[in-house]
Amino acid sequence: MAQFSVNTERFDPYKNFKFRVKWDGRYVAGVSKISALGRTTEVVEHREGGDPSSVRKSPGQTKFEAITLERGVTHDTEFEKWSNKIWNLGSGLGAEVSLRDFRKDIIIELYNEAGQLAISYNVLRCWPSEYQSLPELDASANAVAIQTLKLENEGWERDQAVTEPTEDAFTNPED
Repeated sequence: MAQFSVNTERFDPYKNFKFRVKWDGRYVAGVSKISALGRTTEVVEHREGGDPSSVRKSPGQTKFEAITLERGVTHDTEFEKWSNKIWNLGSGLGAEVSLRDFRKDIIIELYNEAGQLAISYNVLRCWPSEYQSLPELDASANAVAIQTLKLENEGWERDQAVTEPTEDAFTNPED
């Protein structure tokens, strides 16, 4: 069976380095890493008294893993603004949390090597549970300063409207 239905000659799976994140209808600047989309369903074991000595298993509650976004520290304040909706120091008693709009749906898009949208996931009812505005700083290091935003979520689903793009063969205009 072919792994790709439109580009049947394609052999290689998509690479993990072309992606974008969108919330509030806008792409988020500078995201360089996203943790995996994962879910776990608990196993419920049970048996009746008259059953053989083996245990039956059935699916229980499903949990969706938190997603961590990373990006280099810049002057863009989107991570900070969203995290401040969960806890905003100095905002006054009872106003520390913005209950009206602290949750957002986000979109994670994966692109093929040619920059065509290949796969998209909608991540539902996200909210920041951790925010790191600055990493550990080290005068002897040679690295980019990275900030992180950990998003709890209540599930994700593949956007079925995004289908496999047609990957045309490269043609040389001089041929």
